[in-house]
This record gives sequence, structure tokens and C-alpha cells, in this order.
Amino acid sequence: MADKPAPDTPQGDRIAKVLARAGIASRREAERMIEAGRVTVNGKQITSPALNVSEKDKIAVDGSPISEPEPPRMWLYHKPTGLVTTTKDEKGRETIFDKLPDDMPRVMTVGRLDLNSEGLLLLTNDGAIKRKLELPSTGWLRRYRVRVNGRPSDDTLEPLRKGITIDGEKFQPMTVTLDRQQGANAWLTVGLREGKNREIRRAMESVGLSVNRLIRISYGPFQLGELKAGEVEEIRRKVVRDQLGLEIEDDSGTAMRKKPGKPTLKPRQRPQKRRR
Repeated sequence: MADKPAPDTPQGDRIAKVLARAGIASRREAERMIEAGRVTVNGKQITSPALNVSEKDKIAVDGSPISEPEPPRMWLYHKPTGLVTTTKDEKGRETIFDKLPDDMPRVMTVGRLDLNSEGLLLLTNDGAIKRKLELPSTGWLRRYRVRVNGRPSDDTLEPLRKGITIDGEKFQPMTVTLDRQQGANAWLTVGLREGKNREIRRAMESVGLSVNRLIRISYGPFQLGELKAGEVEEIRRKVVRDQLGLEIEDDSGTAMRKKPGKPTLKPRQRPQKRRR
């Protein structure tokens, strides 16, 4: 049985956690907003995140009251190439947030895909989910379809399966399968559990292969499936609860597919099966 909190322990949750649950920002981003003086509690500006609040407290960001926190939600998004996954880009390039459907709530990405990569990107309205799934200890397998220029053999790919070191940075062993040779290119299926910056591209370059297409097809139990480029599909809340071990009071949310820039929802025509 867990120890009971000491009598003088403040009740409620940390302010940054409450802001994250309300979909304002991730917990780290919320802490920076607090330190910048953008948050008030009961009309008083705060500058330290070391504060517990309860549902009775009135919280505002930039003068606007925050909304009631929604249950944790997640979406599958088929990221096209040519979009960055940051909220703002210093070079003025389009981001995925510029292309999401107009009626999407504020969401955060779970990890990233670089500008020239495509495929499955998980989105969530909950900072705790984002943080949990990005932790190396979560260890979910991410699978990719990778097209490389060259004629790789098993001997070529073996160093990647054993784990390699590039410029002093150690990469964990990958699962690499040669699917087919197609002219001057070859298609591979690659699985990894870390997801370091440009990991697959750098690893392939180290064995003399150049990646010219990279598509993420799964992230843990969640699959890209038949989702078209730019489309978003909400994951059933019961699946979110079961896969992440969360307690969600309202798990009745249904999976809806949204096309980019379209506020209209299109219900799936078949029941959503549990993703494995």
C-alpha cells in the first residue's frame, strides 16, 4: 500500500501538470510560460511552477481562463514530406500544425519526423502522454519502410543489426530486413527503439547507402494502416487507456478520420479493432 501524504503536503496537482492536462502546453513548456509571468492563479501572477492548485482555483494564461481538462486523447497522423514537426519554424517553413484540420484541439507531437520523412506521427492533447511515450524506457518498437540507393547484401546490413558507433555516438542494434531490389534502389524494413536524430539516415550512410525515401509505418502498437497522407484519425479512448495503462473516466470516444483542412468528421464504417 502506498504511503499516505504527510499532513502538510499541499493538495491538488502541480500547476504545470494542470496546464498540460488542459492542452495548453507540455509540462516543460508550461513551466517556461509560468517563469515568463504569463500565468495567473486567482488573479495573482505566478513565476514559479512550485505550486499546487485544485479545481477550485481560477487559472488564466495571457489573461484567458483555461478550459476544463479533457480526458487524455491521441490521434494517428499521416505526415507528408515537406512539413516540419515544430510548432514554429525559424526558416518560415510550413509545419504540420498549419495543415491539421481546423477543428482539431491543441495537440502535441510524440517525437518527431524530419522534413523529408513521412508516415505515422502520434499526436496527443496530454503532456504526460507525450513525455511517457518519448522516454527511452518506454522502448516501443518503431518500424519504417526505407528506400535506399544501392545494392545492399546481408553483409552490408549486419553492422546495423549488431549496433554501430558514428562520430562517438552509439546506436543500438536495429532490425533490418531486405525486402526487394528495385533497379538501382532497394526497399528495407527497419525497426528501432531509440529514435535519435536522423538515426536511420546516418546509420545507412555509415554502410554506404543513401536513403531517398523513409516512411514510418508503426509506433509501438499503433499502425499507419490505410491512412492517407495528411489525414488524421483519433484512436479510441478505450484503446488509449488499455495500451498506456491510464485511468480515463470517459472512454467512450470513437475513432473519427479527418481530412486536412476539413472540419467535417467522417466516422469509420467498420469497428475499430484493438491495435497490436
